[in-house]
Amino acid sequence: MTRLLLLGGYGGFGGRIARRLAAAGYEVLVAGRSFDKAQAFCLETPGFVPLALDRSRIAEALEQQLPAMVVDASGPFQAMDHAIPKACIAAGVHYLDIADSRDFVCGIAALDAAAKDAGVVVLSGASSVPALSGAAVRHLAKGMERVRAVEMAISASNKAAAGPAVSAAILGQVGQPLRLWRGRRWAQAFGWQEMRSARFECAGGEAIARRSVALVDVPDLALLPDRLAGRPAVAFRAGTELRFQNWALCLASWLVRTRMVASLAPLARILNPLQALTRSLGSDRSAMIVRLFGDASGRRVERRWTLIAERGDGPEIPTLSVAPIVARILSGTEAAGARDAGEVLTLDDYADAFGKLAINCSTQELAASPPLYARVMGDRFAQLPPELRAIHDVHRDGGATGEAQVTGAANPIAAFVARIVGFPKPGHHRLHVHFRESGGQETWTRDFSGRRFHSHLSQRGPWLVERFGLLRFAFDLPSDAQGLSMVMQRWWIGPLPLPKFLAPRSIAKEWTENGRFHFDVPIALPLIGRLIHYCGWLEKA
Repeated sequence: MTRLLLLGGYGGFGGRIARRLAAAGYEVLVAGRSFDKAQAFCLETPGFVPLALDRSRIAEALEQQLPAMVVDASGPFQAMDHAIPKACIAAGVHYLDIADSRDFVCGIAALDAAAKDAGVVVLSGASSVPALSGAAVRHLAKGMERVRAVEMAISASNKAAAGPAVSAAILGQVGQPLRLWRGRRWAQAFGWQEMRSARFECAGGEAIARRSVALVDVPDLALLPDRLAGRPAVAFRAGTELRFQNWALCLASWLVRTRMVASLAPLARILNPLQALTRSLGSDRSAMIVRLFGDASGRRVERRWTLIAERGDGPEIPTLSVAPIVARILSGTEAAGARDAGEVLTLDDYADAFGKLAINCSTQELAASPPLYARVMGDRFAQLPPELRAIHDVHRDGGATGEAQVTGAANPIAAFVARIVGFPKPGHHRLHVHFRESGGQETWTRDFSGRRFHSHLSQRGPWLVERFGLLRFAFDLPSDAQGLSMVMQRWWIGPLPLPKFLAPRSIAKEWTENGRFHFDVPIALPLIGRLIHYCGWLEKA
């Protein structure tokens, strides 16, 4: 019987993995720092061998126990280095873990040469991310010429108790900076911010609606942009079932972001007792969704893969990648080397395990609407120069870079208004514009050498409407083969229409010159004068 050494084998996830590996016919050494806890677990489930093991003595344990493979289910991996996989390589033992820490999983590739020399397989991330998420993404991406954005979310049932390692991992991310690829460049965001409402629905089943999810840092944020055609934007959100818990974490994230406290991780010990007080609330339903936005056969599409776990089976999901990957490694299917587990399995590899649990999955393709400017302009959009059409062809996420020359306000009063609006300072600027589309509406975030301001664009009848805070402006878009103009027709503050003679004076223009998108935007107020005038060029990033 093949022997496996399972670190953290009596924990919440480790115990589930141990049972699955034993059912597959392996001899499982259930290891952890507490022999009493390991022995208690093994007494509950006969067939396991308890083992007291401190991580610092892994080399000695490998020499004494001679396992064919080590499976690390301990965590939290955010606080760990690669000492265990390095010891496995030195001992000639295969290694697998369920890490979801971005640095830990992505950093495993640094051991690739050593693993190949030793002839062993070292895989990191055999969990919901990046193993299962990667399988879902590749399934959805088949046949797509270009993927523009990937958005994923997980919502855990309130009755799914988080262990100490999971609690520490959650709190350790709250308010911490994270890097994600969006707007066609690397940008900074913060953990447990940018809250969204998510809906999960499988064909023929009851939907899960209005679950709150917020940004978290996972390996997929670093891995997927380079693995998909088009280098898409990637975002991952997670949340608990109860909305007030998510909002509490979101509010607490500002304490970390503003450096009032360094980290919330030390509070992990009290999170479980606090959660126990609310465990009677909510349901036993957990969910995961993966959404891809892109182009397939010349059509703009959105594809979704949704998983809903009923009857409290949600905590099984992070453990389901381990057994099939262990089988692949021990059968010689996986080549020697060190890498993440994001490209190892397919959705078919999960079908048997899903079928034995209360888990439903479905895949859906939706046709996406034409770009906002195309809907407003109708047939005239196709007559625009290709550089203009490329800039305005926004599907979920896009970006452009260029340069701008800014002329400032004409007088102190105008300068005061410009500062309130957030307009950039006068001078020459590097310019980046992040285009974000959702529900047919767009948000443009303009970054002038680090100073940002944004506006929201939508359609109202024949007009393009641009909103800055409470102010909204409706524009006609006259055009010809050279470009287009934005001619203001109406404006409002909130729901109240305002007199046109008091409206800002601005006729913005877009055209092509030397193969580049060019723009000219003057903005002035009656009686006050010029607020700003900026012009320049952009190229799709």
